[in-house]
Amino acid sequence: HLREQAPQRRAHPPSRYLIGPMRILFLASEAAPLVKVGGLADVAGSLPKALRALGHDVRVAIPGYGAIDWPALQPSRRARFEILHAGGPQVAEIYETSAGGVPYFLVTGPPIPKDGRIYGSGIEEDGPKFIFFSLAALWGCQALGWMPQVVHANDWHTGAAIYWLATEGRKSDSFRTVASLFTIHNLPYRGEGAGRALAEYGLPASDLSRALPQRLSDSLLGLALISAEVLTAVSPTYAREILTPEGGHGLDGILRARRDRLTGVLNGIDTDIWNPETDAALAVAYNARTLQRRAGNKRALQQEAGLALEDRPILAVVSRLDPQKGLDIAAPAVWRWIERGGQFVLLGTGRQELEREFAAIERANPGQASVRLRFDGPYAHRIYAGADMMAIPSRYEPCGLTQMIAMRYGAVPVARRTGGLADTVTDAGDPNGTGLMFDEYSSAAFWDALERARRVYADPKQWRELQKRGMQSDFSWSRSAAEYSALYERARALRGGAP
Repeated sequence: HLREQAPQRRAHPPSRYLIGPMRILFLASEAAPLVKVGGLADVAGSLPKALRALGHDVRVAIPGYGAIDWPALQPSRRARFEILHAGGPQVAEIYETSAGGVPYFLVTGPPIPKDGRIYGSGIEEDGPKFIFFSLAALWGCQALGWMPQVVHANDWHTGAAIYWLATEGRKSDSFRTVASLFTIHNLPYRGEGAGRALAEYGLPASDLSRALPQRLSDSLLGLALISAEVLTAVSPTYAREILTPEGGHGLDGILRARRDRLTGVLNGIDTDIWNPETDAALAVAYNARTLQRRAGNKRALQQEAGLALEDRPILAVVSRLDPQKGLDIAAPAVWRWIERGGQFVLLGTGRQELEREFAAIERANPGQASVRLRFDGPYAHRIYAGADMMAIPSRYEPCGLTQMIAMRYGAVPVARRTGGLADTVTDAGDPNGTGLMFDEYSSAAFWDALERARRVYADPKQWRELQKRGMQSDFSWSRSAAEYSALYERARALRGGAP
């Protein structure tokens, strides 16, 4: 659609890439507070704000789903143009709004649903939707007269943008110097089977796609991994884990070949939203210096959850119910936890078999277990502020935000040593401990960690020190935003070199 005559290649001296404010287009399939399904929305809602605090001109582009509260946002239409498609041109429109001081581009068009859906039933629906979104977000910048210097794309939904920049974008005067950074949030979700949709939008197989394993040659994630100037994973440990056959899910060979382009940058949390000192959802405000006041939130949680008002340790889960989160190994340990005198609170939805398992725990333990199978943001805040421990027994965890929020609120994580959990939680056996860790993926290993947690909890002084160290940890986005700034500069330098 925007193909132009290919210019002569020019070499750019390193001095062109001095660190300074940049124009960054941030692409994601969801972003809080506009629309949220998972943790990606929290990242897309928080990292751009931290980058803008460093002086960068960051604009976030997401699909303009019907599920977004359009009347409340009052977005204004800024551009209208056509996206070429094998079945005929499709009209894209760009609407602009803002949230938290960050400008947002809402991309609308025929493949993007106007109802409440975010993700569809498979690649046949989601492939065209996210390819259309990715291309329209890029070309919308040109229509608006605001050209980014770097495109920061997230997960497979935005892979087509990275692939286009590495192929057709190289032939465009407008996009030839636009660098790309691609962040891997969850590698097993690869967006494979998108070949037909890519061809229909003018992105057929190329030398880049042929470098991928054959069965993944039309994976939108794979195309981004082979195309981006710089790759990041959402924690240093996860960046190492995905280089292995077990963690790489068929893409470890490509990642090992490009390991010099791959960096692990730890996610953060929005410390304005997650702040027990100012959180309006809580019964009692507190901080690390007034930790004794937290007991008021524990009692309030017991009352709201229908638990007995007794001096028992509360173990909590705030998560989607999925084997990736380790909740299949958690259930047997939770039964035992309650038998030994603990209380249990769960908030989340997911796999039906896990929902049934935890619902049975509640039915069998009235007054000692509470299970709410839904999403409830304010209640989640109150769980973090009132529970004593947060169970995070993940099979794998690219980064995870639960453990950071839990520590911020004084809920001690009991977590498996994997991915971002290994990078953020230190075992209580260490002088700087902030949680209880275990290694083997089994219910028995998880139970051993819970038993250790019970013993530490029985010593009030030791437990308070564990809580305070967690609460005083810095999980803000400031450090990560600075790391991304340096990686954007590296991406620009690489873009100026050979393809």
